[in-house]
Formats: sequence, structure tokens, C-alpha cells
Amino acid sequence: IVNCALLSAFYLSMDRKPSLEEMTQYYKEAMMIKPMLLFCKISGKNKFSKKDIESLNQSSKRRDGDRNPYSWNFDVIMHEDGYTACFTSCGICTLMKELGIEEIIPAMCRLDYTMSEASGASIFKRDYTLASGGPYCDCRYIRK
Repeated sequence: IVNCALLSAFYLSMDRKPSLEEMTQYYKEAMMIKPMLLFCKISGKNKFSKKDIESLNQSSKRRDGDRNPYSWNFDVIMHEDGYTACFTSCGICTLMKELGIEEIIPAMCRLDYTMSEASGASIFKRDYTLASGGPYCDCRYIRK
């Protein structure tokens, strides 16, 4: 959510609002620096491990979005080839909608694909997003 607040402040301070494509590219370049690339590769080595899945399940049970509107609620659905994290509340959507800049939410959401690609462990797919009016965000991670 800190990155969301920073990107929002940056966007709101601009006289000329960049296109969604420009914001998407800017956010990708700002985030995918060497330490993040290293993080993605390291976390990719543990993706789908028993410890990773247990941690994911524990996080989903906390229901952080119930206590903090700028956090997330999600459920985990296991599949033979991976899992889906099904988000029913999203801190990014909440903050950007409050700020009246929901048009750039997809710039942040796109990073999920980029980080999955950088991990080398999974293929990321999503059919629905809260940002586009969907009932949830279905973040599907398929084992490579």
C-alpha cells in the first residue's frame, strides 16, 4: 500500500496526466530494480513449496481487509497445477478510488504478471479484477 500511496501522490501532482500505458511502464521500471528481481528469483525457488502454501493460507485467514480498508482479504483455492488467490477486497482499489484515480489501478495490477515472469516459477493468469468491476481478483499461479 505504501507503493500505491507513492504512485498516487506522484500521479496527482502531475499537470499532464500520463496514459495508462505510460503509468504501467513507469511503475514497472520503478519496481523491477535489481533487488526486486533478486527477490522474485529467490521467492520463485520456494513457490509452491509446502511452507509457501502454509504461509499463504495463514495470511488468508487473517482477513486483514476486515480491520484495515487499505489491506487485502483473499481465499486460496488449490489446483493440481498451482493455486488461485481469490481477492475479495483490495487496499489498492480502496485507496485509488478514494483519491479518484481508479483509472490507473491497472498500472499497479500489471506488476503481478511481471513479478511472476521474473520468478521463473509460474505463469500468472487473471480473468477478473475488482478494479474493473469484477466480483473478485482471481490471481492464478500455474506451476511451470
